[in-house]
Amino acid sequence: MPIIKALASNVAVRRWAYNLSGFNKFGLHHDDVLQENEDVKEALRRLPAHKVDERSFRIMRAMQLSLQKIELPKEEWTKFEEDDRYLQPYLEEVIKEREEKEYWEKNYY
Repeated sequence: MPIIKALASNVAVRRWAYNLSGFNKFGLHHDDVLQENEDVKEALRRLPAHKVDERSFRIMRAMQLSLQKIELPKEEWTKFEEDDRYLQPYLEEVIKEREEKEYWEKNYY
């Protein structure tokens, strides 16, 4: 197990996995391709409007590129260093709130 943790913390391995995933070739960010469960939907609801608009633009552009079976020029790909996890603070907050609610419902109701 320690070797897996070492690999996961290695920036070179993370960069390789990021590029291998392929979503960056369409200009998408990591948080654009999260599976939309209830927590993600709530985090998206809390996201500022301009961030939602930026996300929608990236997703629509990626869908159009995919339909045309083309990729962005390499200089327009989302780079590992530039990929901000814009949804993570909201998602962490939503998950903590859900877990706290579940704890209270389990122990006090």
